This record gives sequence, structure tokens and C-alpha cells, in this order.
Amino acid sequence: MIAKLRGLLDSFSADHAVIDVQGVGYLVSASTRTLSALGALGDEVVLHTEMQVSQDAIRLIGFTTAEERDWFRLLTSVQGVGARVALGILSALSPDELLRSVMSGDKAMIARAQGVGPKLAQRVVNELKDKVGGLALGGGPAAAPQPGSFSADAVSALLNLGFRPAEASSAVAAAESELGPEPSLDALVRTALKKAAR
Repeated sequence: MIAKLRGLLDSFSADHAVIDVQGVGYLVSASTRTLSALGALGDEVVLHTEMQVSQDAIRLIGFTTAEERDWFRLLTSVQGVGARVALGILSALSPDELLRSVMSGDKAMIARAQGVGPKLAQRVVNELKDKVGGLALGGGPAAAPQPGSFSADAVSALLNLGFRPAEASSAVAAAESELGPEPSLDALVRTALKKAAR
């Protein structure tokens, strides 16, 4: 399983980039949002990746943040949303905009994405609303963590261990309130795991 790539941007097109990692070129599909954030040819880039294996292909999909990768996983869990449609949604909406759209039931916002009709947009809202409930808007105890913070990293760690987004966010929020301001990432993850296990 390839989870992350660090290398030089060798080339890119409308829907993918080639990352040169010590002489090996990895073709990585990505959203237009991710591709536009990569920089110039020859620059060093870091991409979080999702590897999809089918009967006739192995495909790498790349993301600038772990949060975007987690949203890709959530989106592709919805019936009728494949990798291409999920990347279309992530091209049209940032993770924050996607969260607001799902929580407010704004299917029109999601339907702006290429390849997403009203029925599919409604299904995305319906199926993801419960899964992202813990990432509720506002300043409640389970408010969405700021990207790049230890909170976001701790939530990502719990998601990678198989917790649902709502469970992960609630557990991290509870751990933060117990540990006080600016706990270490290690302490935050350990305490969140204890909270989630109760």
C-alpha cells in the first residue's frame, strides 16, 4: 500500500501528475485543486495517496492534505460515487465547503461538481450527514479541527485506525478538554483512543 509520495514534479496534465521519486515516475490522478497547488515543474512535492486496485489496473490518487484524502474515502463510500466523481467534487469544493454543504443539506452546492446530478448530490448529502455529524459546524465540543493542527492530525490518525469521522472528532474533542491547551500529538491520540474505547 502506497500512502504517501515525496518527490519532484516531473509533469502534469488536466487530471494527473507524474511524481519522480528517486528515478521512478508515479502517475498520480488528482483533483484540479490538488494539481493547482503542486507548484512548478522540478519542485519537490508531497502527496498523500490512496491506492485503488481493480482487475485490470492499479491506480494512485493524490491529495495535498490527509483531510482531502479522508473526504475522498468518505465520498467513494457513497453508492454511485467512483473515483472520477469524487475527484470532481473535490475539484469544485474544498473540504470545509464540502462539510458545510453536507451538514446544511445543500445538495445544489454539491451538484455544481462535474458529473454530479441532483439525485446523486442528494444521496451524497443523505449518506454522509451521519458520518460527518461529529464534525459539526460552530464552536461546540465536536467542532471541526483546524487543518494542520494536532487536533486534525489526531482525527486523521483515528480515521486511519478505522473509526468513523463522528467518533474520531468527538474522541479528540473530549481528549482536548481533558488535557488542556496545546497537548502533544502523542498524548492527544492516546487519550482520544481511551475516550473512544469507552
